[in-house]
Amino acid sequence: MKIITDIAEMRRFVAQAKAAGKTVGLVATLGGMHEGHLSLIDAARADCDVVVVSIFLNPTQFGPSEDLAAYPRTPEADHAACDSRGVDVVFAPSVKTIYGGDSLTEIRVRKLSETLCGRSRPIHFTGVCTVVAKLFNIIPAHKAYFGAKDYQQSVVIRRMVADLNAPIEIVVCPTVREGDGLALSTRNKYLSADERGQAAELYGALSMAAEMIRSSRPPAADVIAAIGRHLAERAPLGEIDYVQTVDPDDLTDVQDTDGPLVIALAVRFGGTRLIDNMRVDAPAQAN
Repeated sequence: MKIITDIAEMRRFVAQAKAAGKTVGLVATLGGMHEGHLSLIDAARADCDVVVVSIFLNPTQFGPSEDLAAYPRTPEADHAACDSRGVDVVFAPSVKTIYGGDSLTEIRVRKLSETLCGRSRPIHFTGVCTVVAKLFNIIPAHKAYFGAKDYQQSVVIRRMVADLNAPIEIVVCPTVREGDGLALSTRNKYLSADERGQAAELYGALSMAAEMIRSSRPPAADVIAAIGRHLAERAPLGEIDYVQTVDPDDLTDVQDTDGPLVIALAVRFGGTRLIDNMRVDAPAQAN
């Protein structure tokens, strides 16, 4: 496995792979890798001849009061994990390499970035889109792999790619969970033992709400209220940031639950903000 830190060298590697007729898959990460990241690598490995993983803790997607300084930095463990999954190249640039001395350009996807997490993290998706666009230019892969846990991110990036006519396919892979349902996240490491126990109720609340929708298709407001009650009772250490039912494609709020929707939520446990979601499709048509 190669480790590359230079943009020109990274571009040469991809150009040579493509010239040899090989397909290239990209997994973009912040580091602090866990089995969720590794599942994306496995998907890329299954699809592509060459797998590149970027490890770059992108400062522009963190707000001034967020956890950039505390975010886990585990390069040696990350490199070993990538090597164990057959990654061909890790791209590990510095902040200066990616942004230079004075970057003046940002990419913002309007509307899709302004709901859900965008309400409490107003600069987040601009930072995400800008760095992902940069990575797509540095590593012009055939496919890029993202996790469904970050559902809004996947919708935003797909729209950015479509609007900018970027020649890359976005592949969204299923959320990987712990045995009790908690979605894997680098930020789970921040949780105390009590918070960790209660955090599993995010999945419990989503599962309860999905079953509620499938069984009786109640108004979305009733579903959201039921999630609030569930979390108040079973995860009292959590503070709800949002619970929304949204259209899977444009993330607009939906009021009736007869069609496909995504239930999305964000909950804070102390200083740790966790997100999760669950898609609920329309009921099967009777014969």
